Amino acid sequence: MKKAIVGKKIGMTQIFTEDGRLVPVTVIKAGPCTVVQTKTVESDGYNAVQVGFGELTEKRAEKLLSKPVQGHYKKAGVEAKRVLREFRFDDCSGYKVNDVLKVDQFVAGDKIDVTGTSKGHGFTGPVARWNQHTGPMAHGSKYHRGVGSMSANSDPSRVFKNKHMAGQWGHEKVTVQNLTVARVDAARNLLLIKGAVPGPRGGVVVVKESIKG
Repeated sequence: MKKAIVGKKIGMTQIFTEDGRLVPVTVIKAGPCTVVQTKTVESDGYNAVQVGFGELTEKRAEKLLSKPVQGHYKKAGVEAKRVLREFRFDDCSGYKVNDVLKVDQFVAGDKIDVTGTSKGHGFTGPVARWNQHTGPMAHGSKYHRGVGSMSANSDPSRVFKNKHMAGQWGHEKVTVQNLTVARVDAARNLLLIKGAVPGPRGGVVVVKESIKG
């Protein structure tokens, strides 16, 4: 079976290897995740496993989840979860509703892909968003942090696509591939991943077996 789990980013720290090297790691609280639904080509047009993550009380579930989602959990006979995610696999025969996915499916040295939502920086200008140079900050200058030249005047008389301008920066789906599992703490459901992963502390991330192997 393919390895996959949903988790929450706790933050970054550092650990020492057996040979004394210092390694920066990201700590992920991964799982336990409960299988809510299995999808097949015959019934849904594709193979997938749907899992829930994050405990919710009945009162919080009524407040945070829509009626259709609450009904989806009730039909499966699974307690309502805070997060619902889906993994597409070629073969889902090894999964059944109410199965629990735990972090111990991973071992140190595994290659993984981590998907999360990057930090949102709001509406930012071209200097912050695209690392453009500023104009002279002297008293006589009237150009400081503007977008700069937009295009030629007569020809082509238009602004080209992908011109670096001000706009929304961040808060988008990002996947970092081929990261390495540094350590697994099954007792505390913790996954230590070498390097950085997308998103802020407390952000939901999806950890899957690397497609690059």
